[in-house]
Amino acid sequence: MYAIVEIAGQQFKVQAPQKLKVHRLELEEGKHVELGNVLLVSHDGKTSIGTPMVDGARIAAKVLVHSKGDKVLIGKKKRRKGYQKVNGHRQYLTELWIEAILAKGEKFDASKSTAPAVVPYAPAVKKTRATVEAAPVKKAPAKKAPAKKVAAKKAPAKKAAAKKAAPKKDDKK
Repeated sequence: MYAIVEIAGQQFKVQAPQKLKVHRLELEEGKHVELGNVLLVSHDGKTSIGTPMVDGARIAAKVLVHSKGDKVLIGKKKRRKGYQKVNGHRQYLTELWIEAILAKGEKFDASKSTAPAVVPYAPAVKKTRATVEAAPVKKAPAKKAPAKKVAAKKAPAKKAAAKKAAPKKDDKK
């Protein structure tokens, strides 16, 4: 069973269970949501195509996490002019867990959810001088290195002094 659903202006083919990344939705993490813009439903070889939406069909989903996508670099250049510019962009995304495709009149029981656990985002703590000084210092126990036999090094041989060139004779008479 699969369906084609419109989420945030884009169309996605979904099946249950499935993880799906879509453009950022204004929903809380861990909440269950029903998506109603179902354009097509296929079940057991029968396909229902909506005009524009399939009547009564919904998608049960759970919001897992809000995140950012990979960085996309955009570059501009004008040849022979010395102009170059690079810009980057990271799209805000919402990760959904598709629970079920519901027909007209069906209800989804959120207690029977198969979604993975939601891990809340905890930003890293920046280290400042005050936090570094206040933190207890842990020293690693000193390890003794095994004794090594050290061979006596010979002093390098001295180079012989360079020979001086003989003075040139001027035999002009």
